Amino acid sequence: MANIEKRIAQDGTTTFRVKVRLKGFPTQTSTHYRLTDARKWVQQIETAIREGRHFKTSESKRHTMGEAIDRYIERVLPTKPKSEHTQTQQLTWWKEQLGQYTLGDITPALIAQHRDKLAKEAIPSKKLRKPSQEEKKKLRTPATVNRYLAALSHMFTVLVKEWGWADDNPLRKVTKMKEPRGRVRFLDDGERKRLLDECKKSDSPFLYTTVVLALSTGGRRMEILGLHWSNVDLHRGIITLHETKNGERRVLPLAGLALELMKQHAQVRHLNCDLVFPSKDLKKPIDIRTPFKTALKRAKISDLKYHDLRHSCASYLAMNGASMAEIAEILGHKTLQMVKRYSHLSDSHVSKVVARMNEQIFGD
Repeated sequence: MANIEKRIAQDGTTTFRVKVRLKGFPTQTSTHYRLTDARKWVQQIETAIREGRHFKTSESKRHTMGEAIDRYIERVLPTKPKSEHTQTQQLTWWKEQLGQYTLGDITPALIAQHRDKLAKEAIPSKKLRKPSQEEKKKLRTPATVNRYLAALSHMFTVLVKEWGWADDNPLRKVTKMKEPRGRVRFLDDGERKRLLDECKKSDSPFLYTTVVLALSTGGRRMEILGLHWSNVDLHRGIITLHETKNGERRVLPLAGLALELMKQHAQVRHLNCDLVFPSKDLKKPIDIRTPFKTALKRAKISDLKYHDLRHSCASYLAMNGASMAEIAEILGHKTLQMVKRYSHLSDSHVSKVVARMNEQIFGD
């Protein structure tokens, strides 16, 4: 039921105050300068309420962006321990920028405006000293900006589907920044030989084995360093990773030199420690960053990170005839998009497949 009340102010201005009351819903009010506008608003609100649309809109006006972010950080992020710290920082930035807005006022245009602002901001220095001029000029990469958008998008997905605080996710209409093609830096034969030679000479007892494992299995640094003997099956020649970056279990095959080194390493393991590569206190994985940098320097290899050993493994697989699907399965990628960067390395393999097909259907 709707009630329209005509009001005349002291200056002679006429307004129409409208109240819409429907059983089971809170009273909705609005003020208009024209009677036709008031009647039109009544029709729109009554229709929206009956169709179940207006309640969600009202909810989005009752909660601010800051409230939503605080609730998401408190209730949802603890279920994502691997990304909790990073996403807390990302969402805190959004709260500082848009926390005072109601959810109903958050539009794609507003988010896009702050996306561009984020891309132009210098990355805050984590060091205690005053940042240098070069550090001040260091901007966030498009990939980093997209991670900020992704964190916010998931929050909106939760508050739309589970909390009922909004009826749509505005991030669906916000364009992500274009990211450069993924880095593909892999060791050539000469570099690989020099690096392995220096790793053998390293003071770190585990450096050589961990580097061979990375090159052989494509495992990430912390997947390898965080290994437990309970995850290693030397008889079957496999390593089972129960916790990975994408949250799915993955198996790393052990073969050749990698398997032999792990068998040797198992003979001198610490019986009171389940970590495969423990630090001296046997309580946490060893840190090999400094020994690895030293080995690179002595091997005269530049522009290489430990993660590039994973790229090297994928590159070797591509050059030895592995399909994109096989590489994706070994590396643990859910889609083929991430492994397309290696497709040019398997051109000769693809050519051979096409040649065999032509020979079968057309003859010599």
